[in-house]
Amino acid sequence: MKADLHVHSRYSDGADSVESVIKKAKKAGLKAISFVDHDTVAGWQEQQEIAETYGIQAIPGIEISAYDFKRQRKVHILGYDFNTEAPAITRLCKDLLELRHRHSLWQMAQIKKTGFHLDAKLVIESAKPSATVYKQHIMAQLTDAPYTSEEYQFLYRSLFKGNGVAAGDIEYVAAEDAVRAIVADGGLAVVAHPGQLDSYELVPELIGAGLGGIERNHFDHSAKDYLKVEKLAHQYGLVMTGGSDYHGAFGITIEPGDIVSPEDVNSVKRL
Repeated sequence: MKADLHVHSRYSDGADSVESVIKKAKKAGLKAISFVDHDTVAGWQEQQEIAETYGIQAIPGIEISAYDFKRQRKVHILGYDFNTEAPAITRLCKDLLELRHRHSLWQMAQIKKTGFHLDAKLVIESAKPSATVYKQHIMAQLTDAPYTSEEYQFLYRSLFKGNGVAAGDIEYVAAEDAVRAIVADGGLAVVAHPGQLDSYELVPELIGAGLGGIERNHFDHSAKDYLKVEKLAHQYGLVMTGGSDYHGAFGITIEPGDIVSPEDVNSVKRL
């Protein structure tokens, strides 16, 4: 079954509505899809209802912003097919969302001090249905340049990276806690794009917490990454997943279904 298990919508940092993404998924011939919006399951009911209308199977999903404190680096943990009430996941992510939103408000204040015209109320309104503002929402108010353009990337780096006035990040949850929360809610916990964030060393350490999968197919992965993922998957009995990591205009030029999961969608079913 052709499935894209990594797409984002306006419930976090995606540019498109749930219906727009599902329409594109239908056109691409996808049979299943999973929205893994960052640190939230708020969009699930809409995802399920619209996917059913278009004859596509929707699988509950999330991408939790976590951290490998041993190696001092970010790690993203995907969760699939959990209890959609998701009490453990929601409890873990509540503070994350609040921290990110407060940090975004601080970032906007810093950017305004440099002379940019930026209306925080308009940014907050433009982010809905996400209750959290992301850097992509701020950038959309600062420039009409496309995400992939040199102009956009230069402005982004100058503001949010290095010595930029809005640089810095929030404190994320421990990767082990993210895995445990997903498992507690009956789901499959998966390390997202380990090649992108260099998360390979962490994988064996998460097995005891209940890790059940590792993402293989991702646009940032090379042939060497595929081999590393396959080796770890075989060694620890992990499910391999994949998807486009679609963000619409807020990400690279790619469409839902351009990258799909290497294994049958039933491999992520846990309930």
